[in-house]
Amino acid sequence: VQLQASGGGLVQAGGSLRVSCAASGRRFDSYAVGWFRQAPGKDREIVAAITWSGDSRYYVDSVKGRFAISRDNAKNTVYLQMNSLKPEDTATYYCEAREHPYYNTANPSYGMKYWGKGTLVTVSS
Repeated sequence: VQLQASGGGLVQAGGSLRVSCAASGRRFDSYAVGWFRQAPGKDREIVAAITWSGDSRYYVDSVKGRFAISRDNAKNTVYLQMNSLKPEDTATYYCEAREHPYYNTANPSYGMKYWGKGTLVTVSS
């Protein structure tokens, strides 16, 4: 499965942005999906994850209450709604999928192997 993130851009601090992850090649409605980000000079980190049905979600502490992950399996797409953005949210965001309906609750990034080109989000102060 090929994944393509889109929707990034430049936004002022406090603003909102929604990025999308579209899958092609095969349906991924039975896969758990995660959103990751990597800022220049920093390690990649998982930001959020969602199960195949959307019944469970994970968020890293730094985005809890500000970001929301969702999915529309009919459209083969996963979204990340980002509100109250901060300059430290600046990074390239990309999505990954795990060939399993659920993410690993102890390590949500575990097994995420399908990934694609990311989208740059820049938050100005």
